[in-house]
Amino acid sequence: MKLLLALIILVLLLLLLRPGFGFRAQRPSDYANTGPAFDIRKHLSGRFISEGMIYGPTGRVVSRFVAEMTGEWEGDSGTLSEDFQYAGGGTQARKWILTAGPDGAFTAEADDIIGTGRGQHSGASVRLDYRIRLPEDGGGHVLDVTDWMYLMENGTIMNRSEMRKFGVKVAELIATIRPAPDTEAEQ
Repeated sequence: MKLLLALIILVLLLLLLRPGFGFRAQRPSDYANTGPAFDIRKHLSGRFISEGMIYGPTGRVVSRFVAEMTGEWEGDSGTLSEDFQYAGGGTQARKWILTAGPDGAFTAEADDIIGTGRGQHSGASVRLDYRIRLPEDGGGHVLDVTDWMYLMENGTIMNRSEMRKFGVKVAELIATIRPAPDTEAEQ
């Protein structure tokens, strides 16, 4: 009986400590000394192609997408337009309104975002936290999202996002964001 109680306490302790070692435990300061330096005004400006997958709560791929993105900045104010084409034939558009602040902080707003997202860039990384309302055909759920983007030396951005409902992970997104090829140069 004592052994069972000790095992239960150990399991509960591990469950309580786990968030301190996982995806959610990362902080922008963890990447302060990494490079190349990710400046959203520079690295989210221009045309991009994004390719990604969304994993459901069981870890299986539930959706794949390709998106065309366009970022435009004027000073510390910018927009990032995203046009998604999903493997199942669906489409989605989102336009982010981004505002850069002091010390790498920024805010982000979009039509399907509840309130204002808060972000921070540091070293080669960007973290953005926000609440999103899924479309009605996706259940209309409100999810808490943490986006992490990492700038690679060749200009590619690796994006990993975790979506939670009531603190429980319900989905994960992995995507690449690459500068779009210059169509004039290809002709």
